[in-house]
Amino acid sequence: MVFALCCLLPWLLSASPIPAGQEAKPAPAQKEFLAGGDISMLSKIEEQGGVFRKDNQPGDAIAIMQSYGCNCFRLRLFVNPNHHDGTINDLDYTVALAKRIKAAGARFLLDFHYSDTWADPGKQYKPAVWADLDFPALEKKVTEYTAQSIAAFKAQGALPDIVQVGNEITPGMLWPDGRLGGNGEKPTDAQWDHFVRLLKAAIRGVKQPLTKDDHVRIMIHIDRGADWQTTKWFFENLRKRHVAFDIIGQSYYPWWHGTLDQVRDNLRQTVQELGKDIVIVETAYPFRGDWSKAKNMAWPISIDGQKQFLTDLVAAVRATPDGHGLGVLWWFPEAIPIPGRYTWNGGSTALFDDKGNALPALEAFGSGR
Repeated sequence: MVFALCCLLPWLLSASPIPAGQEAKPAPAQKEFLAGGDISMLSKIEEQGGVFRKDNQPGDAIAIMQSYGCNCFRLRLFVNPNHHDGTINDLDYTVALAKRIKAAGARFLLDFHYSDTWADPGKQYKPAVWADLDFPALEKKVTEYTAQSIAAFKAQGALPDIVQVGNEITPGMLWPDGRLGGNGEKPTDAQWDHFVRLLKAAIRGVKQPLTKDDHVRIMIHIDRGADWQTTKWFFENLRKRHVAFDIIGQSYYPWWHGTLDQVRDNLRQTVQELGKDIVIVETAYPFRGDWSKAKNMAWPISIDGQKQFLTDLVAAVRATPDGHGLGVLWWFPEAIPIPGRYTWNGGSTALFDDKGNALPALEAFGSGR
């Protein structure tokens, strides 16, 4: 013991003292960086003849993406979709695809739309079968529906790792009951209170079927990846009303939302002010086509340009202070053209080319590992 103290004494004397109140902080725990995409249409595209390839060899799209470092996949869930175009994700379809994701050993993020169709900043319409419910009944239905859905995934061994309660809910959800603002007006306190009651009802529903051994994180998703002021406004209102959640989800499409520098600023300020983990849960960039009228297309519209965009975005999220940049997920990476059906952006923002071959942008998901 005396020998050990003698050996340590010179080091202790030479070490710089830490001033009071400036004790060194422990390094943030290393978190799993989530990389992947929303693959909600995958089963339908396969059913309609779509084939995915790596190096011209056919393969499973999930496995191909995993080979590039993807470890997380998102699926949306509609209440009673009409099964036209992309509105196909009913519970049975989504559970089946979720089982594939979990069987592949990947993380699964479930995205509740709380609608029969697309819920986004321009529309957040209630499911038709909920249309005539008064507010207390709607609040109860949101909890019941959410709990029943989570229980169905759990019963099939496909419990989500993360659950989004609502999709791009900057303007609220379940209109008109949970609408924020409208007609260019700022939300009233009454609107905020109604919206938050519905949000808390959804969160209660996620948690009802869970036991102490189930680990599911709650995400709140808005569409302001490059907009700190709106991000601050939205989440400060949630904090004021004591909404408990784990992760902030953001959408970032350059042509709609802004520059990458604005994303970096938003990430930094969000961490400083809110201290939450953040995922860019939707993003995309084209590898072909005429985008000359689109804003903020700072990267070439090419295969290499698409890869550089994703490389830069992943680097920006990874550089978020205190390890709070949790991941990047691509929107509709499987959007390969299928004859006779609509494909978002004509397939130009997919991560597979028109013949189903994996594009080099996928390599960006493995950068920094």
